[in-house]
Amino acid sequence: MLVSTDAGRERRGAATVVDGLMLRILIADDHPMVRDALRLAVAYSCHADEVFEAGSLDDAVKILDEKGALDMVLLDLNMPGMHDLDGLVSVRRRFPAVPVVVVSASEDRGLVRDCIRAGASGFIPKSTPRDAIAVALRKVMAGEIYLPVGLGDLDEEDEPVEINEEAAEIARRLQSLTQQQMRVLEMLGTGKLNKQIAFELSITETTVKAHVSAILQKLKVCSRTQAVVLANKLPRPWPKVGT
Repeated sequence: MLVSTDAGRERRGAATVVDGLMLRILIADDHPMVRDALRLAVAYSCHADEVFEAGSLDDAVKILDEKGALDMVLLDLNMPGMHDLDGLVSVRRRFPAVPVVVVSASEDRGLVRDCIRAGASGFIPKSTPRDAIAVALRKVMAGEIYLPVGLGDLDEEDEPVEINEEAAEIARRLQSLTQQQMRVLEMLGTGKLNKQIAFELSITETTVKAHVSAILQKLKVCSRTQAVVLANKLPRPWPKVGT
């Protein structure tokens, strides 16, 4: 199911972007009222250009297969087909470039830890107020991992090994970029358009498009937004790159 934000499209620019990036988000939950609430939170926080909805894991996977290049998935752990964390692990393996935020009625610390270890970019209890959900979504889109208010950081012994492994892999991908490609990536992160990037780097828009395509390929992502989100998972300064 697709819910188009036509009003947002009419106000392209500030209304359909986060830091200049247009967003496409999937809300996967088997309860229509929860999907409605999450859709309102999405509209409030980032005004996604397109919002897709799914009521089961199979439907969510189908949408991800068909639409591709989505910028975030809000995933209910208990909808049909999930089988607890198995569904989360399956989505992360099939679509590793897409940030997944778990939405759950539970606030159990152990469950939060397990979800982060399984690759989730955040965990939002369903009791979370809309304003707090908006904060969570903005943090995830900025490349951060969101934990419920009051939980604090994971204890040192709870720190997921996968996060360190992911950071190392991201660093390797960033190091494969040329200096010019890194400059383009940094400008993408500020929301600059191809025309603006071309002007500042004194190159043609065609060259900018070629750099963007190379960046997506080297970072193994499908969209400009995903490239920025992936890079922002590492603290600055980013690793040294090639020439």
